[in-house]
Amino acid sequence: MVDNRYISIIENIFFKKYVEGCEQVFFNREDIIKMSESLKIALPKNIGDIIYSFKYRTDLPLSIAQKARPGREWVIKNIGRGRYVFQEVNYSRILPDPMLSTIKILDSTPAIVTEYALNDEQALLTRVRYNRLIDIFTGVVCYSLQNHLRTTVPNIGQIETDEIYVGVDKLGRQFIFPVQAKGGRDLLNVVQIEQDFALCYSKYPQLICRPIATQFMSYDRIAIFEFILANNMVQKLNEKHYLLVKSGDISKEELNNYNSF
Repeated sequence: MVDNRYISIIENIFFKKYVEGCEQVFFNREDIIKMSESLKIALPKNIGDIIYSFKYRTDLPLSIAQKARPGREWVIKNIGRGRYVFQEVNYSRILPDPMLSTIKILDSTPAIVTEYALNDEQALLTRVRYNRLIDIFTGVVCYSLQNHLRTTVPNIGQIETDEIYVGVDKLGRQFIFPVQAKGGRDLLNVVQIEQDFALCYSKYPQLICRPIATQFMSYDRIAIFEFILANNMVQKLNEKHYLLVKSGDISKEELNNYNSF
């Protein structure tokens, strides 16, 4: 549940600056401070948590959502250091397709890791890494380059990517895979994927950019997505669901089905 203080602050900033029919509403860190003082609301120590909450944990207030045109949504984007914009977009959340079939994979996670892992982003990244799920999903030999990369990119400011993989295929092509992971109550958002494209173009222009997102559907069931940019919009290119199972939990019938794909 999002803090009610955050709702009041973000709602009042939006309507103070909103003009009927507009698609963008600009604001900055100073607006957050001034609005909290005006409303006599104590700010959290990390002011950025207000922005993070409405990006990845919860939807914007209904009063804001209702100002979007039919079929559109509002999101918050970074546009520089301490600078933000409410942007009207076609869609914001990235959710697993409930009709998609699930592929069983023998779980290679060490037992001691499974014993103590939590149901959070780090646990998800660990299970993806041990089971080579990025390799399996992309068909490319991949290597983890760095996790929790924080950097700045032009026109956005500071961003964080949960993990970076590099990879090479049978033709010698080299790839960069920024990976976003969400466990617990956090939600995947297209804004993160847009930022990952910007990261690739800024920091790794010589590599083929293939942004990835992954999410726990349950502790052993993992959804993985790949995205492209088409007409400057993030679009889902591929989605797979993997279930990590013990030896003997994949039947001969299931193996035969996989062989027929």
